[in-house]
Amino acid sequence: MVVDVRVGSGSEGDSGDPRCLAMKASLQEKARMDARVAREVAEFEASRAWLSVGACSASAWMRHEGHLSGTEAGRLVHWGRALSHLPLIERAFAEGAITGDHVALLVALDQGATHEPLCRQQQLVVDLACNHTFAEFKHLLGYWHRCADPDGTTEAAEQRRNRRDAYLVRGLDGTWVGRMNLDDVSGTIVADELARLEQLLFDADRIEATARLGRTPLTSELLRTPAQRRADAHVWMARRSASRTEGGAKPAPLFNVHVGWETLQGALAELEDGTPVCAQELLSWLEGADIVRIRHDPEGPMTLSHATRLSEVTMRCVERAVFDGPDRKECPSTDRIFTGATRRAIEIRDRHCTHPYCDRPARYCQIDHIKPYTQGGLTTQDNGRLLCGFHNRWYYHHQQRFGPDKDSGTDPEPRPPARE
Repeated sequence: MVVDVRVGSGSEGDSGDPRCLAMKASLQEKARMDARVAREVAEFEASRAWLSVGACSASAWMRHEGHLSGTEAGRLVHWGRALSHLPLIERAFAEGAITGDHVALLVALDQGATHEPLCRQQQLVVDLACNHTFAEFKHLLGYWHRCADPDGTTEAAEQRRNRRDAYLVRGLDGTWVGRMNLDDVSGTIVADELARLEQLLFDADRIEATARLGRTPLTSELLRTPAQRRADAHVWMARRSASRTEGGAKPAPLFNVHVGWETLQGALAELEDGTPVCAQELLSWLEGADIVRIRHDPEGPMTLSHATRLSEVTMRCVERAVFDGPDRKECPSTDRIFTGATRRAIEIRDRHCTHPYCDRPARYCQIDHIKPYTQGGLTTQDNGRLLCGFHNRWYYHHQQRFGPDKDSGTDPEPRPPARE
């Protein structure tokens, strides 16, 4: 088996720069060393040599002699045991094709109902790890896990939801201290809104500092620290909730789920950030939800319907929603800015910045013309892509320096495929 680490699709890091190649080689060598240590730990534990000096376990000996934490020693022992009967995964690790982060996810599945499928499908998961970025691999492995053990993942999701907890208590000095523990969907709702408010606060701080200093400020020159903005975002969210009137304007979507009707009939769905969830987890959120039907032609654009609110949903039966009214209209292809259904369709399709070295979520991204608007590029789904502010500027300066591709008018770097 010949495998290699996939650093990025069509990225400048693979263009031959010796520093990039040297760094890639160093990372692969680190993975090989981690694999060798895991293999030797398994052999050391099996030898029981640690008994001769009075250690109660191989982990205890490594904690003392190697000055390791209990967590690190236990992790190495666990890896050694699991990899001893996962030869294909161990081989890929030893060749530097996968890293310790991949192994940590895989050996966590070496138990219960997923033990036998993992042993049988080692080549599949190794191929996923070698041919995708780590974030994509984690996403795909979540699907694999739910397919291999649908009952277990459903039960685990219910247990996570039942463990939800939040508290806010006053300390002796009068300050308040809090903590939250939320399930996937609830956590996505809260985290996305807090992140949006934090960004607004950051923008306000930057505007204030620019006016105060007369120049672009450094992050350290802003009035509030990131921790202070996070705290203020919580207060802002509470104030907005208290001031909201009954029947007021409808808020933005709390979370978005990418799911087809066939998927809803089956076991899996997917939050917009890529987190796989069981369809049953979504049922409790559907009552009163605004449902938008999206029709996607693989050879053409996406179309979005008007939102329809589900009025009655039970945990065992979801009646099919009827979508009335014309499809939302695309913005004119001659417009300078992506707006409306066109913008939303691109956000749903790409989900994050499309530069291979970035996974900035869609809510922080801009819609960029692949073929520049100034060169006749149309404002259509096919000619749009999500780019964060940094990479949108990067592409612009890259084109200014090297020029666009002479045939298509696009940047020489191929666009990475959007996740489905």
